[in-house]
Amino acid sequence: MARPSRKLEQSHPGPVVGVDEAGRGPLAGPVVAAAVVLPEKGVPRGIDDSKKLTAFARAELHAKITRIALVGLGVASVEEIDQLNIYWATMLAMTRAVEALGIAPGMVLIDGNAKPRWDHPCVTIVGGDALCLSIAAASVVAKHHRDQLMIAADAEHPGYGWASNKGYGCPTHREALNRLGPTPLHRRSFAPVAQALLPL
Repeated sequence: MARPSRKLEQSHPGPVVGVDEAGRGPLAGPVVAAAVVLPEKGVPRGIDDSKKLTAFARAELHAKITRIALVGLGVASVEEIDQLNIYWATMLAMTRAVEALGIAPGMVLIDGNAKPRWDHPCVTIVGGDALCLSIAAASVVAKHHRDQLMIAADAEHPGYGWASNKGYGCPTHREALNRLGPTPLHRRSFAPVAQALLPL
C-alpha cells in the first residue's frame, strides 16, 4: 500500500508546512492541531495517516518527528468549541499551530477542504494525511498529543473510559455520560451532552 510522499511539498515554495487536526468528533476534550515542517533529510520511516497506525507506532513516530522537525501545536478548548462551534474552533487550533512555529510559511498544506481565515498561502488537500508526508506527520503529532491529554483527563474524571475511547461517543462513554452526567470537559454544544443535561 502506498504511503504519503513529498511530491506535494516539492511543488511549492518553502518552508512548506503540513497541518492536520485531531478531535473534531469526540463528545469531550479539546481539538488539537499540529503544524510540521520536515527537514530535507533524516525523516523517519513509517510516517502515515495516524488512523492507520497503532498507538504504539504513533508514540514512537511522535518522538522521532518532534526530535527532527519543526513542530507547532495549537489547542482549542472545550469552552472555545462551545462558543465558536467545532468548525471554527478547529480553524483556531490550526491557526495557533502555525503561529507556534515562529516562521513565515512559504506554503501551508492543510488536510481537508477548509481554510482558516489567515494571510498565509495555503492549499487544502482532501485525504492529505494519506498523500502528503508533512500532513501525515502533523496527523501523528496531533493525534498522539490529544490522546495523551485524554488519558490524563481520564485520571481526573474516571468512569467515562477516556483512556481507551479518547472522548468519542462509544456506547460505554454514552452510558457513563447519562449515568454520571457531563464533566467540565464535555462539549455542551454537542447533542448527546446537551441531552444528558436535560432534567428527567
